Order: sequence, then C-alpha cells, then structure tokens
Amino acid sequence: MDLPALVADYGYPIAFFGSMLEGETILALAGLAVHRGHLALVPVWLLAAAGGALGDAIYFAIGRHYGSGLAARFPRFAPAVERVQRLVLRGPVLSVIGVRFLYGVRVAGPMVIGASALPWSHFLFFNACGALLWSACWLALGYTLGEVAQRVVGNLAHVERELFLAVIAIAIVATVVIRWRRRVAR
Repeated sequence: MDLPALVADYGYPIAFFGSMLEGETILALAGLAVHRGHLALVPVWLLAAAGGALGDAIYFAIGRHYGSGLAARFPRFAPAVERVQRLVLRGPVLSVIGVRFLYGVRVAGPMVIGASALPWSHFLFFNACGALLWSACWLALGYTLGEVAQRVVGNLAHVERELFLAVIAIAIVATVVIRWRRRVAR
C-alpha cells in the first residue's frame, strides 16, 4: 500500500466529505498529511471548511423544515438538543460558531438552530466563519502532531503508516471513552 499516493489522490475529497460529518479525525489526519507534504494546506483548509459549512447548512435546513419535532422523533439526541437550545437562547450567533466545537452536538446542533428563529442569512455567514475556524484548528492539531512526532522519532517516512493508524486508534478510543462516560453518567 502506497500511503502517500493514496493520500495525494483521495485526501482532498476525503477532507471535504469527512468534514460534512463529525470530521475532527479526518481533519487531524489531513493536518498530518499537510505536515508530511502530501497535501497543501490552503486547499485542504478551504475544502474542509466548505464541507463542514455545507453539512451544517443541510442539517440547518432539516431543522428548519422539521422543526422542534426532531427531538421527539429522535429521543437519543434529547441531551444534545437541550444543550444547543440553551446556547441558542443565550447567543444565537455564538451558538452557530460554537456548536461545531462541542463534541456530540456537531450534527444535532445545526438542526436545533434551524428550528429556531435565526434567519438563514445570519446562519450561513456565521456558519462559514465557524467552519473556517474549526477546520483551521483541527488541521493545526494534526500538523502539530506531525511536528511533535518528527521531533521525537526523527524522519517519519519509516513510521508514516503507523502514525496515521495511531491517530485513527486514538480517535476511536477517545470516542468510545466519551460515549461510555456519558452512559455511566446517565
């Protein structure tokens, strides 16, 4: 498996489409790929921001169309819905930007905001700002991880695949631990 060729061929579309969902792991890996020279920073940043903004706009549209009935139809999202509703009431503009940084409400958040009275124009503008900031943060994290690994290990070429797999493993373990802690807390 030629990892650099795969990343160069599919890294940009994966960053775009992965950012439409919970894309933090994808963006951290993209940042690592930027560090390794397999992807260019500005294009991957803009594609990731566009994917994140588009995904949230779709979720916002779902919330706008289906309204508050979403919480009743999907009770497992009830805690996330309550958190986002509190955010929207306190500051609708800040909630649009901030909701993408809250783990577990990245998808539900824009739906709840869509059910609010926030105008489309406000949502689209602040969603784009938030997407640019969010993607920059996660890309920077991945890039920094690559830099730290390079300082510790030296030339990363011989451990590149293992480094990418380690990032994926860490993301999976973190997701499982967070979900487990939430279940125990209920």
